[in-house]
Amino acid sequence: MKSEDIADFEFDNHPLSEGICLITRLIRDDFSEEQVWHQLDLLAEKARAVISVDIDADAQLEQLLHLFYGTWGFGGAGGIYNLSDTLWLDKVLKTHQGAPSSLGLILMYIAERLGIPLYPVIFPTQLLVKADWLDGESWVINPLNGETLTCDILDAWLKGHLGISASLDYEDLSDAENSQIIMKLLTSLKGALMQENQPELALRASELMLSFDPEDPYEIRDRGLIYAQLECHHIAAKDLGYFVEQCPEDPVTEIIKLQLNSIEQSNITLH
Repeated sequence: MKSEDIADFEFDNHPLSEGICLITRLIRDDFSEEQVWHQLDLLAEKARAVISVDIDADAQLEQLLHLFYGTWGFGGAGGIYNLSDTLWLDKVLKTHQGAPSSLGLILMYIAERLGIPLYPVIFPTQLLVKADWLDGESWVINPLNGETLTCDILDAWLKGHLGISASLDYEDLSDAENSQIIMKLLTSLKGALMQENQPELALRASELMLSFDPEDPYEIRDRGLIYAQLECHHIAAKDLGYFVEQCPEDPVTEIIKLQLNSIEQSNITLH
């Protein structure tokens, strides 16, 4: 499947893990999808071997969290690391250090194989994992460390992120569509790859995002910045010019105009 055809893939009608492997395969030539499936299934089999099927779902989940974060040592990355390495599934399965999205995906995959229903939530601060079977109340989990997140904690996170006037609402914990998570992941990957000076891979991520909305001026702007990093000045100028035309009132537009002027001066110098 080519990047321009990705919009035809119905992410919401396929397992999230399949969608993430698809976009990873389209960005990275060295991605071994077969190895990822093997490692995921191996973890699921190990979990099935130690988690009792004769206990309630909440007790099963507690055992899974202890196994995942305690015994296996999955968790957030520490020290010096590339952000993209915490997002790629194969890298996280190797190091056991990841971002909330990658750790949450692995946890949800194993839980699904055990018959424990978990759901992703796109919270303003990060991806969360939620269980909904407990007496009509949600059990919300931080996929970075497996800790339970209370309403008070989530409300404090929201205020810290959006301002003191923000307050936790039921909609903040609604189930996320797979396509929403894919878009969030592509955004994170694109930004990380640009920061890590991997513009070729960042460009692939940007092209995948544009396959969902080919006329998005903000995504076209980002693609233009990547082309500028690749010194493809003519294409960069076209993309950045499109953004300036479509979003003249955006605060970033003046900065983009400076970038455009720099590209034009560079072209004059070269000629």
